[in-house]
Amino acid sequence: MRVPRECYAEPHNTGSHMQNGTRLAAVDLGSNSYRLEIGRLDHGRIHRTEYLKETVRQGNGLDGDRNLTPEAMQRGWDCLSRFGERLAGFKKGEVRAVATQTLREARNRDDFLLRAHQVLGFPIDVISGREEARLIYQGVAHMLPQSEERRLVVDIGGRSTEMILGQGLDALTMESYRVGSVAWSMKYFPDGQFNARAFQAAEVAAKAVLDEAVNTYRTGNWDVAHGSSGTIAAVGDVLVAAGGPPGLVTQDGLDWLLDRLLKAQSADRLKLDGMKDDRRAVIGGGVSVLRAVFDLLGIEQMQAAQGALRHGLLYDLLDREQDITDLRSTTVQRLARKFDADADQAERVSQVARILFQQTCSGLSPADLARFQRKLDWAAQLHEIGSHIAHSDYHKHGAYILDNADAPGFALPELHRLSLLVLGHRGKLRKLDADFEDKDFVRQLLCLRLAVILCHARRAPDVKDMQIESTAGSRRFVLSCRSSWVSAYPQSAHLLREEALAWQKTPWALVLAGL
Repeated sequence: MRVPRECYAEPHNTGSHMQNGTRLAAVDLGSNSYRLEIGRLDHGRIHRTEYLKETVRQGNGLDGDRNLTPEAMQRGWDCLSRFGERLAGFKKGEVRAVATQTLREARNRDDFLLRAHQVLGFPIDVISGREEARLIYQGVAHMLPQSEERRLVVDIGGRSTEMILGQGLDALTMESYRVGSVAWSMKYFPDGQFNARAFQAAEVAAKAVLDEAVNTYRTGNWDVAHGSSGTIAAVGDVLVAAGGPPGLVTQDGLDWLLDRLLKAQSADRLKLDGMKDDRRAVIGGGVSVLRAVFDLLGIEQMQAAQGALRHGLLYDLLDREQDITDLRSTTVQRLARKFDADADQAERVSQVARILFQQTCSGLSPADLARFQRKLDWAAQLHEIGSHIAHSDYHKHGAYILDNADAPGFALPELHRLSLLVLGHRGKLRKLDADFEDKDFVRQLLCLRLAVILCHARRAPDVKDMQIESTAGSRRFVLSCRSSWVSAYPQSAHLLREEALAWQKTPWALVLAGL
C-alpha cells in the first residue's frame, strides 16, 4: 500500500526545539532493501518530501561463516553513496541511519560499516531486534489515527520478523525472531522453484521459530492486526490488484496467492498484477512466513500499515532532542533503579563530571556540548550498577550488564560506548579496549574518572576554583586548583596524583598544576 505524501497522521508533541520546516531524514539498511525517507517538520507532523528505495539484497550475501561477501558489501556501499549525495547539506542531528538483522549477524560488519559511514556521510547504528521492533511500532502508530485499540504489529523483513503489542504510541511488548523473506527464500526455494512440499516445509520451519510467540501475541491480546513494510505491503498490493479490499490481507487472500505461486511453479514464470519485479525472488519465503504467522496467532485479517521502521526513526529524532522525551534517559533511570544504584552518589558524580567536561570543550557548539554531557550523565548514573552483583570488580560487572541489557532507545554501538565509560571509570586505562584517538570519548572518560575520585568520600566535593584545560590540538589536560586545596584534601590529592600516573600509559597526559 502506498504512503500518501500528506500521510503523517498524528501530531508529535515533544516540546522539540526543532523549527517548523526543518528537514529530517531516515536511512534503513534492511536485509532486502535500503530505504531513504526525507520529510519536513510541520507542527509536530513530518510530511514526506522524498522517498528512495533500492533492492540491495544484502541478506543473501552472508557466506557460510556469516561474513558479508565483497559483492554484497559493494552493493551496499554503492547504494549508500547515492543516498549520501542526496543527504548533502543535512546536519548530524537531522539524519538517523540504522542497520538491522543482516548486519547484526555479519561477523565482518565493522569492515562494512567503516566505509559505509564514509560514503553516506553519517554514522550508521546497528540496532538490536527489540529496538528495531520498538521503532517499527513508533512508525506504524504515528501514521494511524489516534485510538485506544490494542494493536498487534507484525513486520516480516528479509532476515527477521518483529512482533509488537501496543496501544496508542506505546509499544508494550516486543520481540524479534530470526525468520524472514530472504532467509526463507534462500533456504526453501533456492532455485526459485515453487511446489507444495517446499511451502509446507517452509511454513513448518517458520512456525518452529515463531512458536514461542503464540502465548504472548495470540488473538485475545489485541484488537486489530497491522502489517508493516516489505512482505505484507507486497502481498497487499497483489491482493488489491486482484480485486480485494484496499489495505487488507486476509486468510482467503493468502490461500489464493499460494495457489497462484504453485501454478506458476517458479519465481521467473510468476506474473501477478501489483507485484514488482524485485519482489518475485523473495515472495516464496515471505508468503510462507506470513501464512505461518496467520495460522499460529489465529489471524483472520491484517491491515497493511503505512508506517514502518524509517518513520519511527524520524519521530525518534524529535524525541532525542530533549532529555525529557529521550527514551534513552528513561532506560538509564530504569537500569539504575533495577540495579539499586546509589542515586545521591550518581548525582554528585554527574554534576562534577559535567562541570569539568564543559571546561574542556570550549570549541564545541552548544548542541554538541549538551549531547556529550547527556551521555556523560548517563555513564555517571550507571557507573555503580555492577555493585548489585559484587563490589569487587563492580566496574566490570556494570560494563557486562550494559553490553547485554535490553535497553530501549539505544543502538548497540552506543550502548557499548556507554559500557566502556562504566568499565573505564576506575582501574587501569591501558587494559581498556577503547579508541584513544577519539578525543570526545577521552574527555568524557577523564572527566568521569576525575569526578569519581573527587566524590570518593560520597559527599559533595569542594571544586571551587578547580580548573581543567585542554589546548586545541594537544593531548594534554592540565588540572589546577587553589594552593590551600591540597592541604585541605590530602587523600583526594593523592588519588589525583595516582590518576596522572595512570594516564602516562596512554597517548594522553594529565598534568597537575600545584598538586
